[in-house]
Amino acid sequence: MFTERTSLGLDVHARSVLAAAIDTSTGEVIERRVSPKVDLVVEFVTELAREHGPVLVTYEAGPTGFGLARALHAAGHSCQVAAPSKLLRPAGDRVKTDARDAMLLARLARNDDITAVRIPTRAQESARDLVRARDDVRMVLMSARHRLSKLLLRHGYVYDNGLAWTGAHDAWLRRLRKDDLLPAGGGTLATFDDNYDAVIHALARRDRLDATISSMAADSEFTPATRRLCCLRGISTTTGFALAVEIGDWHRLTGASIGSYLGLVPSEHSSGQSRSQGGITKTGNSHARRLLIESAWQHKRLYTPGKVMQDRWALAPAAAAARGDLGNRRLHHRWNALTARKKRHTVANTAIARELAGWCWSLAVMDD
Repeated sequence: MFTERTSLGLDVHARSVLAAAIDTSTGEVIERRVSPKVDLVVEFVTELAREHGPVLVTYEAGPTGFGLARALHAAGHSCQVAAPSKLLRPAGDRVKTDARDAMLLARLARNDDITAVRIPTRAQESARDLVRARDDVRMVLMSARHRLSKLLLRHGYVYDNGLAWTGAHDAWLRRLRKDDLLPAGGGTLATFDDNYDAVIHALARRDRLDATISSMAADSEFTPATRRLCCLRGISTTTGFALAVEIGDWHRLTGASIGSYLGLVPSEHSSGQSRSQGGITKTGNSHARRLLIESAWQHKRLYTPGKVMQDRWALAPAAAAARGDLGNRRLHHRWNALTARKKRHTVANTAIARELAGWCWSLAVMDD
């Protein structure tokens, strides 16, 4: 609820900040262009509060991060970071400027129409940077592998002796480079070497980040949640840590709301007697949604707890292990039920991912 005297909207960019404030007591409107340096923005807000009473600062979440919000909180000011996708913009408003954006934020905040995002701590943001860097490396590695395999395919070489990107596959690549690619010419050899080096470099980056994630997952504020999440099948230490970091405060959600928060519920367009549902909304945190979609595939095959799962259960509280086992059985049963109903596997897997999100929530909010 808006309780301050002045509502201040900031349109924040890397090289400029435009401020628009509304003094609700006098009706005065203040507009100012401010330096993007955080200390100068805080100084401006402090001066504004001295002249116009307590200030509620609002700016949109974006590439400039949360440093400004943390600095304003440290200076004793109220600050909220608005979710850009939830801003109420008039459909007929076709003029967009920094000044109008700042004033829109000030008006919406004054009317309590801002949907604020959670502001992470520095430690939480640091962990999130790590898991997203790991996801970036995953994409780089996949692209490098595709380039190398398609180069060989164009020259008629296809590996058909088991799974690719294993030790045996690497030995085959080396033999191919030494014995068969010489007639293809110097350009092809140079391209092969470049693509192969890119794969090796990406693997080294991934392994280095995995080691750091394993270290943080074993001793950080995310350790209890990570170990409980790993009681579910398909959630490794890397995945569990990433989910714990991306969601952050699980207690702000419920088992019923986490699916919609992650964009795993069907979209809908209904009017009157007509009801039409479409694909999932894909709103919210795309990183967490992808992790759940990938993990859900693991619940399709027969569920038999093995040594890896038993070892993960040993690290978690007994109640979490028991609930994880119950969730694994339930999700496998759901896979069988959806398969029996002839559901497409992609549709069934999305439904399993939505229910898996609820099981993750129930484990994450458990007491140790």
